[in-house]
Amino acid sequence: MDESADTSLPNFDRLSVLIVEDEAIISFLIEDILRELGCGVVRNVAGIAEALAALDEARPDVAVLDVNLDGVEVYPVAERLRDCGIPFVFTTGYGADGLDPGWAHMPVVQKPFRSDMLARALEAVLVKP
Repeated sequence: MDESADTSLPNFDRLSVLIVEDEAIISFLIEDILRELGCGVVRNVAGIAEALAALDEARPDVAVLDVNLDGVEVYPVAERLRDCGIPFVFTTGYGADGLDPGWAHMPVVQKPFRSDMLARALEAVLVKP
């Protein structure tokens, strides 16, 4: 971030994040945002099989999931994350209306989004009850 950056954004010091996003440019944008927010390990994958394999290899602290991966819905990854107790947020160009009703209770960040929008959604799922 530059010196004029919003200092009210949270610092996700050293968090490990899994990004599941099929559009490389968007994936790199999310990675840049996460690094600006202090995340330590950011792993990018583009599909369901890659995401599930990544979860078998290492447990992230949080995940960012694009709902639509080249026409395939990301819900199998969301189910695995939920079952493992790993918090996550969805991203989609359709906003909350783009979610399956069974996942409507989950935070969704509508594309295109700003750093603060992603930060607030992540902050919401990372808060311990």
